[in-house]
Amino acid sequence: MKFNPTRYSSAVGEAWMHTSFKVKYCHRIFDILEVRTVTKALIIKACNSYGIAIKNIGLDSDHVHMIINIGNYSRPQVAKMIKGYVAKKLFLVFPWLKNKYFWGSGLWSPAYYMYSVGRDIDFMENYVMKQRYSLPNVIQDKVSRYF
Repeated sequence: MKFNPTRYSSAVGEAWMHTSFKVKYCHRIFDILEVRTVTKALIIKACNSYGIAIKNIGLDSDHVHMIINIGNYSRPQVAKMIKGYVAKKLFLVFPWLKNKYFWGSGLWSPAYYMYSVGRDIDFMENYVMKQRYSLPNVIQDKVSRYF
């Protein structure tokens, strides 16, 4: 048992999830260094602003994987908050991205994957870190360079 569990007004504990979001139309936008870097920074900023702990981020060419603690939020709430925050800010930084790849529509596919890691957290962290563009220990990362 964890020595100092996370405490909420009506609950005690953690809910670590392996989460994945796919880019709409499978465009390989994360192969672009600037887009990838800003996306990582925005995910960290979104999680920090909503009080969602994040352990790892791994991006492949057209999707992102994360290990996050959703706390008292529901899965749909977390997906909506993170995807909405990142898409809005990313299109402000790179307006050409929306016109070139998404023809004026949204960044993310409407679907998402979110599954409890349970006791397999080490295995799932390794999986996330094996993505093409991974970022370990993101809690310590500074994102003020972009926003």
